Parts: sequence; C-alpha cells; structure tokens
Amino acid sequence: METSQIISAIVFGIVIGALGLLAKPRGQHIGLRWTITVGIVAALAGTCIAAGLGLAETKGVNWIEWLIQIVLAAAGVAALGQFRARA
Repeated sequence: METSQIISAIVFGIVIGALGLLAKPRGQHIGLRWTITVGIVAALAGTCIAAGLGLAETKGVNWIEWLIQIVLAAAGVAALGQFRARA
C-alpha cells in the first residue's frame, strides 16, 4: 500500500465516519470520535482488501474500493452501536 493510498483512506474514513452520524438511528450512543475511528479503520481495511483482490489500481475513481470501504464502515458502526447498547 502506497503512502497516497493510506492518506486518501484516512481522509475518506473521516468523511464516511462523520456521515455515519447522519445515517445512524437516534437510539445509538456513538459519539463523533467513535464513528470517525470506525470510518478510518474501515477505509484502511477496504483499501487493503481491494489491494489484495487486485482492485486497487484503476484509472480514475475506484468505485469498487469505495463501495468496500462504505460497506465496512456501515457494518462497523452498526456493530459498535449494538455493542455499546448492550454495555
């Protein structure tokens, strides 16, 4: 993974983490820091998965990598919300 991919994954992770606050149901008690952290981790994991599948190098926007990152972020926010609700 190149440095530019890591930096873009972190920036994208911050954005999808912040957007996760808008998409979550009101009953969840996940703060901004947690959603951004989950977004960053999901974006980095999505970049690694896309690279492992040979999908990381494309010309233009890599929609498949973004889709993987978004799905991982949504799953992460939902899982954290369930975990925090039980605790």
